[in-house]
Amino acid sequence: MAYFYSYFLNANLAFISVGSNQNKKWFFARRKLIHASSFTKYIKHQRLYMKIIGFFNSTKSWGGGEKWHYEAALYFSKASYVVHFFLAENSVLHQKLKMHLNIQFHFVKITGRSFLNPFKIFQLKNIFKNTGIEVLLINLSHDLKIAANAATMAEVRKVIYTRGIAFPIKNSFLNRYIFSHWVTDILANSTATARSILQYDSHLFEKEKIKVIYNPLHIDEFVNRPFEKIYIREKDEIIIGNLGRIEKEKNHIFFIGLSEALSKAGISHKILIGGAGSMEDELKQSAVNKHLTGNFIFCGFLANVKELLMSCDIFVLPSLWEGFGFVIAEAFLCRKPVIAFNTTAIPELVKDCQTGFVTGIDSVADCLEKIILLKNNPELAGKMGDAGFDFVKQNFEEHKIMNELEDFVNA
Repeated sequence: MAYFYSYFLNANLAFISVGSNQNKKWFFARRKLIHASSFTKYIKHQRLYMKIIGFFNSTKSWGGGEKWHYEAALYFSKASYVVHFFLAENSVLHQKLKMHLNIQFHFVKITGRSFLNPFKIFQLKNIFKNTGIEVLLINLSHDLKIAANAATMAEVRKVIYTRGIAFPIKNSFLNRYIFSHWVTDILANSTATARSILQYDSHLFEKEKIKVIYNPLHIDEFVNRPFEKIYIREKDEIIIGNLGRIEKEKNHIFFIGLSEALSKAGISHKILIGGAGSMEDELKQSAVNKHLTGNFIFCGFLANVKELLMSCDIFVLPSLWEGFGFVIAEAFLCRKPVIAFNTTAIPELVKDCQTGFVTGIDSVADCLEKIILLKNNPELAGKMGDAGFDFVKQNFEEHKIMNELEDFVNA
């Protein structure tokens, strides 16, 4: 508690030390208020002068949702908000954020049953209340069940569910209660994601309170980021790239059939797969069973995805669904044409025959045809890559997106 008292007092001093005489008088009045009031009363008064925002994401792994929360937290921190982050200790998020001393951490352990634990609920409620959080953004469904309840009890002004997967929300009694009583707004990362939310129950939530804001990209940083290619072409082979968690919904097994088809067509190729996940061993074993190991390079988790993207000719994404598709945008920033399935949010990014090709789901034949077309027409591949780059610059520039997010948070 003393830490928070000191933090806010120091913030007040810093703000007023460069102000006018009028501001200095205001500071001394505030100082009297601080010494005359309890910390709780001070927080209430401080709300008039400081914006306090919270992020809640208890996962230990890293994905698109965690990337979004990480970047949003840094943005609001730099924009002079007081940022509180509820996260798992030693998670990837914690490791990435802990160097930013102006972000305040609250370590949580959340399971699928945590919402049934009244002690945890009231503990969170008290933290929300005492810190004066005005807006809380929650990423995971099991986090939502407990954090949204506690935030509502603490009278948090805005409880926002950030939805990043284009998959319908289950029409259960608990979900109907959560979205009618605890959640004030939903933030979706694509039109496809927003559309899927009410697919099972059109009355689950007010459609007007579902806001679509695309994920931001640090375009200049990414473009200027140094890199070293992880693979150099041999002879006339075509190099296919992919990035993502190796999980069922990412459908990496598609590459086994694609490699077989390319081999039968006499096309020398390498498929670079960046990422890790629960299906990795099964995927590698499938390549062994089909005698295709020479066609694959498993790169594991990559700190700099540009090293893979700049090594490939074409980026292929066989995901069965995508909420946004960060990797598509990143491939475009490397001026690579993209081939992906006609599902969920993908057509919002991949403009068919302009920035790449949208094919039938799991259609090896369609994908093979487009790869051959691009291999035989490098000028077309270059034009598609350039068009993708221009599309990302026009639609996903960080400053524009974050300003839109800040307006939404403060509405």
